[in-house]
Amino acid sequence: MKTRRACLAAALLTTALALTGCGDTDSGAGSVPEGWGTLRTKGVDVSYPKGYAEQSAAERGKHNAAAAVRTKGGKKVSVITVQLAFTEANSAEQAAIAAEAGIQMGADVKGQKDVELAGADGAKRIDFSFKATGEEGGPARGTPVEGVILAGLDSKDSTFAIRIDAAQGSLPDGDLDRIIDSVEVH
Repeated sequence: MKTRRACLAAALLTTALALTGCGDTDSGAGSVPEGWGTLRTKGVDVSYPKGYAEQSAAERGKHNAAAAVRTKGGKKVSVITVQLAFTEANSAEQAAIAAEAGIQMGADVKGQKDVELAGADGAKRIDFSFKATGEEGGPARGTPVEGVILAGLDSKDSTFAIRIDAAQGSLPDGDLDRIIDSVEVH
């Protein structure tokens, strides 16, 4: 009887050890939908849907570590940017406050809330909206634009901010959710 229990216990232990190596191999990495591109930086990666084009260092703003743009009719209708080390901060909340300061005057900031991002100990999400100015190749003046900023600290305690701006109707909510789910903090 003792031998039988020992064999059963050994079999269960072996099965348990084998199963810990099987199953979901997701190591906390962001989930990237098939066919999407990815903006890769030293602090954070974020993916974008088909229809966006990644900008070169010469094309994007000097403060952006990476950027992707969707155009329609020659106008930018959605932009995804990544900024790194944009401020000194000791927490995701401080990083979010600094990122929020970059939102244009007159925008309707809906506040910030916690968000889970793969690889981040903590991160904040800021939702806002504003009316397009019609400048810099963007949507026509007065076009409603929805924005989201994801802010926090990377593994080296350096700040990051991922900003997603989209003219109303140019980015389905499902794609916005998938962009956020794709984020991986290093």
